[in-house]
Amino acid sequence: MRVLIIGAGLVAHALLAGLAVAGVIPAQADSYRRELTRIAQAEWGLDAPVATFAAQIHQESAWRFDAKSSAGAQGLGQVMPTTATWLGEVFPDALGNVQPYNPTWSMQALVSYDRWLADRIQARTPCEQGAMVLSSYNGGLGWLNRDRKRASAKGADQLVWFGSVERYNAGRSAAAFKENRDYPRRILRRWEPLYIAADWGNGVCQ
Repeated sequence: MRVLIIGAGLVAHALLAGLAVAGVIPAQADSYRRELTRIAQAEWGLDAPVATFAAQIHQESAWRFDAKSSAGAQGLGQVMPTTATWLGEVFPDALGNVQPYNPTWSMQALVSYDRWLADRIQARTPCEQGAMVLSSYNGGLGWLNRDRKRASAKGADQLVWFGSVERYNAGRSAAAFKENRDYPRRILRRWEPLYIAADWGNGVCQ
């Protein structure tokens, strides 16, 4: 029976991942919808871009609360252990009790980290800022700042991501650069419209 249960779990995860890739919102996402909305509005206000956060979770874990990457990222928001510890220190009241596999903790971590990044990133539009926030969530704010500096040195607008900052690499490996540039595009161009259409609320590129 134990083997059958484990096997069923693996099959379920594979099916959910397949649905995510196919452009379908996984069924269990709806069970987190109300809590994500509550968390997002508490951090960002009533006009919080809930659809963007949902799209980000979709990209990160396909809504699998127990997801763990080969690099060690954990939970719905795929937070690395070192980042989880840091978030617990920065937001002790909300995230001090580090529980990456707790869905509420993980959603709070993702939303709070995005808010922390947005407060430090200026851009021409909310959509451009959102793309830079996502690039930073994926690869670090330090890398974004270096890429922006390089873009500016080459005559590009460092306040615009798409077609501008995203074209410049301040030293990442080719693989890391490709992954980082795909990340905002997948979330904002592919998944965010899916969640907006399903009435999850606003998106930064709506």
